[in-house]
Amino acid sequence: MKRPFACSLLASASLLLEAAAPPVPPLVKTQPAVPLAPASKPVRPAGGTHRHVHRYVAPADARIGSANSAATQEPIVQGFLNAVQVYPYADGAIFHVYTAPGRVTDIALQPGEALGSVAAGDTVRWVIGDTSSGTGDAKRTHVLVKPFTAGLATNLVITTDRRIYYVALTSTGGSAMAALSWTYPADQLIALRQATEKAEAAAPVASGLDMTQLHFGYAISGDRPDWRPLRAFDDGRQTFIEFPADIATGEAPPLFLVDGKGAAQLVNYRVKGRFYVVDRLFDNAELRLGLKHRAVVRISRTVDGSTARRAS
Repeated sequence: MKRPFACSLLASASLLLEAAAPPVPPLVKTQPAVPLAPASKPVRPAGGTHRHVHRYVAPADARIGSANSAATQEPIVQGFLNAVQVYPYADGAIFHVYTAPGRVTDIALQPGEALGSVAAGDTVRWVIGDTSSGTGDAKRTHVLVKPFTAGLATNLVITTDRRIYYVALTSTGGSAMAALSWTYPADQLIALRQATEKAEAAAPVASGLDMTQLHFGYAISGDRPDWRPLRAFDDGRQTFIEFPADIATGEAPPLFLVDGKGAAQLVNYRVKGRFYVVDRLFDNAELRLGLKHRAVVRISRTVDGSTARRAS
């Protein structure tokens, strides 16, 4: 009889415990948490490709950078004369100079060239000065530059009584250019041309002339332009027409032969200094220049004041 009573007590206690316990919610299936990528690291898109970010460059900056790059002259091995880099000078070119701390680089101008001014973009971290060497026509100006440290870049604008130099300065931790100078192709061409003109002016207008055969019986008539000939003469084979000394500085008139009917024909001739040399004789010729207001100068061969015999 005791065992059934004990069982009933246990059953009653179990019912009381179940009634007092809170209800258990139904199970909910959840997804595992996904760690977030750090915001500072780039995220690779699906497919494994990288996304490139292009920096915007203003059109004006691109044009200026392209022009400066194209105009910059870099030192080359063939351009060194001993330790001096020699650049051919060109208007508007930028000449690149490499410097280093503790080193002075010499920028030598043309002998006889007078320095106007030197302007630098950075005058705080660069030492820039000038000096000279030689005397008289051989006197030469030198612009001296030295950086305080490596990794600097600036520019120089050097003005003289002859030209303007644009120089780009870069400082490195390695070697520095000892010096640089220029050649001047335009000046050399002008000097060569002047020497040629002087030689031509000093040379005789023709060789082998027999002075006893010269004939000066030519009359010059018509308009009076600045280029009007001074005289004409021949040696029996060739005719020479002499112009004023400044004929080379202006427009030269062409020469036409005029026959007995007044018809004009362009004739071949050579220009020798201030002379026209025609490889034949003629009775009448005309120099003509201009379209709307044409100037005409007539050259006629005469003998003792009368019209000459017709030349062959």
